[in-house]
Amino acid sequence: MKKIPVVILNGFLGSGKTTLFKSLLSQCISKNIVVCAIVNDMSELDVDGELISNILEGDNSQIFYSISSCILSSKKGIAKLNQSIVNSFKNNPELIIIETSGSCHPMPLIKYFKGNEKVKLTGVFVLLDSQMITQDFNHGKNLIPEMQQNMISNIRGPINLLVEQILFSSHIILTKTDKINSNILQEIHNQVKQINPYAIINSVVYGNLSVKFLFDINEYNYFNVAKLFDELQPTLDYEAEIDKPYNLASNVIKDDRPFHPERLWQVCHEFLDKKIYRSKGFFWLASRRSHSLLWSQAASGINLELIGTWRASILEDEENNLLPEELKSLKEVISNQKGRFGDRRCDLTVIGDKDHVNHFTEKLKSCFLTDEEIGKWKDGDSFKDPWPKKIIRLKSNQ
Repeated sequence: MKKIPVVILNGFLGSGKTTLFKSLLSQCISKNIVVCAIVNDMSELDVDGELISNILEGDNSQIFYSISSCILSSKKGIAKLNQSIVNSFKNNPELIIIETSGSCHPMPLIKYFKGNEKVKLTGVFVLLDSQMITQDFNHGKNLIPEMQQNMISNIRGPINLLVEQILFSSHIILTKTDKINSNILQEIHNQVKQINPYAIINSVVYGNLSVKFLFDINEYNYFNVAKLFDELQPTLDYEAEIDKPYNLASNVIKDDRPFHPERLWQVCHEFLDKKIYRSKGFFWLASRRSHSLLWSQAASGINLELIGTWRASILEDEENNLLPEELKSLKEVISNQKGRFGDRRCDLTVIGDKDHVNHFTEKLKSCFLTDEEIGKWKDGDSFKDPWPKKIIRLKSNQ
């Protein structure tokens, strides 16, 4: 029986995996390719799972599994992955695409697929944020020296994970390349190629990779990583028991209040540093009460994306043009919400070095409107808003 090809989208936090995943899934839908989509989020919020499910919503031929609150490379994660893949067989997928969390080590996944009788691992795509590699690792020149220093100091940190993700990759995808010049991009290419001379290196902007490419890949070459398996097995056996290795920690922020736009701006500029690897989620600003926004931060970069309009703001609009039955239905939905502002909410996850995450999380929480500010806001007070007025509207790429 022909084996189902499997492609893993791996890479450090904020490297662009979800953007590429959404693009590939949209192409599968438009080309009537039955795909099994598996997304992993180490946070309980499962922001990526919600974004991916929105892409597949309404297409019953597609298969979707979300694995959250653990890392896919842990024993718990591998068990959940196995169950998801076994469950997918009844729908006869033509392709399986797995998006890992940024803290996932590729080796346990590769080991799981080796010798599998029903599926074959073809691509282990490791996405690298070109901006982050440029700013934090001197165009990639510092990757190996910093890892070697960790090894001398007996430290297992994010740099170890990043380099090992590169070592196990069959394909390296350089992302956000539109934001750096060609000379720097070539330097990154050269440095990464020294780490893994076997990998195919591509540059991708906004997830623009043809899904056809995924069907043209040969089976993963396990021979190339056989020595790595032997060297890292004892270390990975230990890490398989840990849900958050590499000195990583994550915090969740849940609140119904809006952010004070200027205070949020100031906090991000003053307290966001390279030890906060990733923050992502849904939120709203007091200055934009109708906009449901997606917050996406990786390293020093923050993107705001418009994902829709809050239902409560539609209800508040006297010219909403809703039919009586639509209005009644919407009121029932809003009445079931627990928050003070209808369905408006802030749900964010913050991931980074465990010695920095709590501090930055508390600073973010200080940006919510106080009760006094809420009172003034309801009376008509406005707040200075330094955030860009023109933001991306999130949509599928069908």
